[in-house]
Amino acid sequence: MVRILTSLALILGLAAPALAQDKANVLFGALRSASDEPPAAFGSYAKGCAGGLQELPETGPTWQAMRLDRNRNWGHPDTIAFIERLSQEATRHGWAGLYVGDISQPRGGPMTSGHRSHQIGLDVDIWMYPPKRLNLSRAEREKLSSISVRSADQKSLNGNWSRAHHEIIKAAAQDPAVDRLFVTAPVKIEMCRNATRADRAWLQKVRPLYGHDTHFHVRLKCPAGSTDCVTQTPSVADLSKGGDGCDETLTWWVTDYLNPPKTVGKPAKPAPKPRHPRDYTMKDLPRQCAHVLASR
Repeated sequence: MVRILTSLALILGLAAPALAQDKANVLFGALRSASDEPPAAFGSYAKGCAGGLQELPETGPTWQAMRLDRNRNWGHPDTIAFIERLSQEATRHGWAGLYVGDISQPRGGPMTSGHRSHQIGLDVDIWMYPPKRLNLSRAEREKLSSISVRSADQKSLNGNWSRAHHEIIKAAAQDPAVDRLFVTAPVKIEMCRNATRADRAWLQKVRPLYGHDTHFHVRLKCPAGSTDCVTQTPSVADLSKGGDGCDETLTWWVTDYLNPPKTVGKPAKPAPKPRHPRDYTMKDLPRQCAHVLASR
């Protein structure tokens, strides 16, 4: 802790050589409260930080924040408002509300474990577990685990999937503040199969990604006024033509991704492994992040 406080003092003094030596995730992970400044996101979802974040209350009328010991229930005000809206929507489909997983650390930034993203207060994980009650103790929230909706062979859904899951994810995708959602591939396949021909535009926001069978990950758009927030480029090629991402490439996630075809001849040279955010130092992040760290 002495080293961390020393590093923060150096940041305030703009001591660049010291910044190059300190891992950003250690510095951001040590802070327990948000900075006292107007809300703003700096950088990108996987390389940035955020000022003026708000803490999602541990328990609300239609949600509970889980894994409180991580202190990752902090988000941009737009994110907190979205969680409140979606948790209320969940009650319309038979759930007591939502169990909310990680959002961001108090000042965003790279984390000491887990996510590459969740760095600017605009990502939130929602558990697939339908809450039965919203009065869990702190201890219960550490022990309870979510449920997987994916089958053992990873190619389809199991009996945990319900129509309520479909409707809640659809409602999230239709929210104007949302940029995209990440789900396990079988969820996207099933949602494509069940959506009507006249009501499919929202499916474009639902993206297949490994590791999202026990929760769905919602990513919000850069907020109005956050001019230093870096938004993502649409990843569906025919978005301008109304693409929904339900074409034949979707099945790759449950075919070649799980069982890659054997190559003939000399294998291709593997691409260099990208740096993990846990390896970032302060010089890798937007310049505003030094100020976010040093703020009260």
